[in-house]
Amino acid sequence: MITDPTILRIGEGVALNHGQGQREAARHVFAEIWEEIGGEQGDPLHVCVLAHSMADVQDDVHQELVWDQRALAAAGLLTDDRAAQAGVTLSADGLFPSLHLNLADCYRRLGDLGLAREHLQQAQAGIGALGDDDYGQLIKSGLELLTQQLARK
Repeated sequence: MITDPTILRIGEGVALNHGQGQREAARHVFAEIWEEIGGEQGDPLHVCVLAHSMADVQDDVHQELVWDQRALAAAGLLTDDRAAQAGVTLSADGLFPSLHLNLADCYRRLGDLGLAREHLQQAQAGIGALGDDDYGQLIKSGLELLTQQLARK
């Protein structure tokens, strides 16, 4: 169970976006939290989760890519102990398939199929860190879809 107050607030922003379709409101919440945590210099867990969520509310794929890159960079600094302190049950390695999937999709939409395939391969290589739960199935389905999309190009 998530216990970290910042992660819980990020979750509220995610609910605004996904649950209520309020992208602009979610973007505003995320921007406030970004300032509070000190941007990229903040706690890697907060930076990773927030940047990953902020990417989802961008209207421009170039900005989405920037946020996804920030999330990936922060994930590289994250430890399982820190995630566990916050009540996050997913291992730090379990974040990478989703992060690489998002980057691969951005690069696909930008027409850089080489980088798209590179990140897709990295996502697939890390799939063993995911469980056979809803989250794991969601990421695996996304990987299958992206694999099909790239095969057509």
